[in-house]
Amino acid sequence: MLSKFPHLRQDLLASIVVFLVAVPLCVGVAVASGVPAEVGLVTGIVGGLVTGLMRGSSLQVSGPAAGMTVLVFEAVSEFGVATLGVIVLFAGLLQLAMGFLGIGRWFRAISVSVVEGMLCGIGLVIIAGQLYAAAGMRAPETGIGKIVGLPGAFADALGSTEALASLAIGAGTVAVVVLWKKTPKGVQALPGALAAVILATVASSAFSLPVATVQVEGLLGVVQPPGAEAFGELVSPAIWGTIVAFALIASAESLFSAAAVDRLHNGPRTEYNKEMIAQGAGNTVCGLLGALPLTAVIVRSSANVNAGAKTKASRVLHGVWLLLFAAAMPWALALIPLPALAGILVHAGWKLIPFRQTAALWRGHRGEALILVVTAVSIVAVNMFEGVLIGLALSVVKTAWQASHAKLEVIDKGAGPIQVYLSGNATFLRLPRILDTLEALPEDRPVELDLSGVHHLDHACRTALENWAERHGAAGTSPVRVTGDGKTARPENEEPATAV
Repeated sequence: MLSKFPHLRQDLLASIVVFLVAVPLCVGVAVASGVPAEVGLVTGIVGGLVTGLMRGSSLQVSGPAAGMTVLVFEAVSEFGVATLGVIVLFAGLLQLAMGFLGIGRWFRAISVSVVEGMLCGIGLVIIAGQLYAAAGMRAPETGIGKIVGLPGAFADALGSTEALASLAIGAGTVAVVVLWKKTPKGVQALPGALAAVILATVASSAFSLPVATVQVEGLLGVVQPPGAEAFGELVSPAIWGTIVAFALIASAESLFSAAAVDRLHNGPRTEYNKEMIAQGAGNTVCGLLGALPLTAVIVRSSANVNAGAKTKASRVLHGVWLLLFAAAMPWALALIPLPALAGILVHAGWKLIPFRQTAALWRGHRGEALILVVTAVSIVAVNMFEGVLIGLALSVVKTAWQASHAKLEVIDKGAGPIQVYLSGNATFLRLPRILDTLEALPEDRPVELDLSGVHHLDHACRTALENWAERHGAAGTSPVRVTGDGKTARPENEEPATAV
């Protein structure tokens, strides 16, 4: 047995650690997404038993992610819980298609600033929304509404004993998670999030605090394959936008997580297209079961690596433990206070905000920092999908602007020809400025245009320069000489220089 599975002991121990990390996150993400708690466990089980068995990234762990919470909540609010399965199903099929077509590796080309901005925006919305949940209040629907309404909600909470008790449980949960890393290493064998939930549960029960707890329906009760009515929603164009958003954002999170996990270990590297197929297969199954979408999750994945996992067996076994827990101990979920789960997600949302990366970008690449901030603000102000599109569009515009950077230098010594040096990337985006400078040169002086420093000269710019060179110059003045451009035609009697 051990000869066939030489790393079984390490993988078994790692799977238990990942299971303990996954339980509170699966339940918390489900509750925050507006679905029963067990639905999050179903997604975690599929992430272990389906995605975990497939090739791609051997040590990456998949399940419901805090980064998808905002998008899922919006989808459930707009289309209903019954339609969620259809959305996840078709998002999974789209991921499968992208994986088989070899598109997975292209996600590595997405601007890091857009991804960090997306995570920042998600984190802000999660924190704002879960602060209401921690106080036992209903949060406004929009991101801006959540943030603007916080002062009023806090004032209302101060006048309510129930809200203050609920806030105390939520704040205590956050404090335990933050301070858990300062405890002895032996104590840290129990993950901080799970320890915080256990302590919150014990405290609320011991002191009979008036706080809401998780509503339990049973594992079989929440597994609801989408019916004919749910599939009928596919005639709405709006649902297809949500499906595309699910597929693209879940894929981006998973593949960027894979790149991060690869830096944590020395084992086999991620096969991106196969990882996309694995994620697609998992989401297809989640959709058929009416569960939450799954993505690779960096918190669980890093816990898996740090716990000493060597093969995919650890993530598969974590799915087995989740299944046994959901089937044998559903009553345990009913004891968990909702503000404790809100506290777990507030901490998760805080971890999503890239404070250090933003500061580093601002010091070295302010344009990228601006893209990050605009993406985050757009997600808060509008919604997840449109915010990401705004960030991508801004990134493309910035790249195009940088790619078209060209420098034009004019040297006039008062006698002899005027020397003009063009360098960089001469494209149509900079053509008006280039022509303005060239057309301002005196007509009665010879001009030498040196293009040896040009890295790229697009068709529009080349044509415009040729037309300018043909027109420029008074009668009796030497024609413009263009040097350093091998593609511009030369008269037969000229050597390296070109008379245009």
